[in-house]
Amino acid sequence: MIEMSNMDRTTRNWLQQPIAALDPQARLAAEQRQQQLTKPAGSLGQLETLAVELAAMQGNACPQLDNISISLFAADHGIAREGVSAFPQAVTAQMIANFAHGGAAISVAAQALGATLEVVNLGTVSPLAALPRVHEQSIAAGTASFLSAPAMTDRQLTAALNAGRDAVQRADNVGAQLFIGGEMGIGNTSTATALACAQLGLPPVALAGPGTGLDAKGVSHKVAVLEQALNHHQAELNSAESILCCLGGFEIAALCGAYLHAAQRGMPVLVDGYICSVAALLACALQPAVRNWLLFAHRSAEPGHQQVLAAMAAEPLLQLSLRLGEGSGAAVAVPLLRMACTLHAGMATFSEAGVANRDDD
Repeated sequence: MIEMSNMDRTTRNWLQQPIAALDPQARLAAEQRQQQLTKPAGSLGQLETLAVELAAMQGNACPQLDNISISLFAADHGIAREGVSAFPQAVTAQMIANFAHGGAAISVAAQALGATLEVVNLGTVSPLAALPRVHEQSIAAGTASFLSAPAMTDRQLTAALNAGRDAVQRADNVGAQLFIGGEMGIGNTSTATALACAQLGLPPVALAGPGTGLDAKGVSHKVAVLEQALNHHQAELNSAESILCCLGGFEIAALCGAYLHAAQRGMPVLVDGYICSVAALLACALQPAVRNWLLFAHRSAEPGHQQVLAAMAAEPLLQLSLRLGEGSGAAVAVPLLRMACTLHAGMATFSEAGVANRDDD
């Protein structure tokens, strides 16, 4: 366990700390239990797989998901000034207030799930007054436009990664059994696309989509902006950290740090849509074993999401054409995970129910 008191908040040396190992004995016990439940083997399909995966993650043959922590990271993006979003940047700060006051989709979903929800403000163009349940960790009033300059400084990248680590530590301190990260930031679909293009070596035309509602002309403009930006930074895009520094957003870097630290601490993660999946992709680039701790909630309507999921061999739980962000898709998938755990723990075995198994004489 990595204690916060031993972490220097001005560095990111913690990124290289080892990733926790899954529990093979708990996995085996869960697999054996599945074989003894009153059903044909494999008949509950992916629900069986999920229960076994969570058992290995939690070190418990019958995993539980009663305590869920959701951290929503918010920040503005300089690239929004290049006309790549259908909404003005003021919306980021306005939505932070909406999250705090319980009016957003993720706010309603978290309450319905009995989950803990916090918002981490990493820096908006529009100033914000103090709000309930909002951690003020402003790094700057948004990133720089990465069209012709790095999105953030090395120091700012450190602060953003560390903010994600700190959120996971808070979740761990209250005994969270599952971590969900969410994001909010006008322009962050463009940022995520630039990051994915750089990491996967794909052109923007292969990944760019409408985001929050661009028309075909708007998408074409987005592609042109991203092509110019990637060409400008090409020589520097040689590591996950450099890619984040040149093209990233504060909230995406925070998600990356959160996913990595959750894996270090042995906390299961449920990844939301396109932007969160790009953060997960970069976390896996920093330490490939992070992938062992990731479950994927849904397949977004954003066209680039399929490529990012494929790069991580990820099979999402849901396909509902969601593209809201906020962690909302992950919240929608939680009842499915809970049902997998409930069935796994609650069903009778063949011997308990007095039902003949296929292997019985």
